[in-house]
Amino acid sequence: MRKSIRTPEQMHLQSLLKEVRVEAALSQMDVAGRLGKPQSFVSKYESGERRLDLPELREVSQALGISLGELVKRFESGLVNRK
Repeated sequence: MRKSIRTPEQMHLQSLLKEVRVEAALSQMDVAGRLGKPQSFVSKYESGERRLDLPELREVSQALGISLGELVKRFESGLVNRK
């Protein structure tokens, strides 16, 4: 049986990435253009269809205009606030 990638932590990351994108007033197309990827790449990681590895997460955070460190801080803060 396959293990689900829809953990609460993964769903929190998906939501956070979308939240940061919206705060930056960027569309999925804008982010995809900055990454040199198709819009579907952004859609898939925001919807949970695809996971990002650490180098990809770093690239995405840069495209969103936020440091990886700040993204991780917000991720951790959100987890603490959910408990």
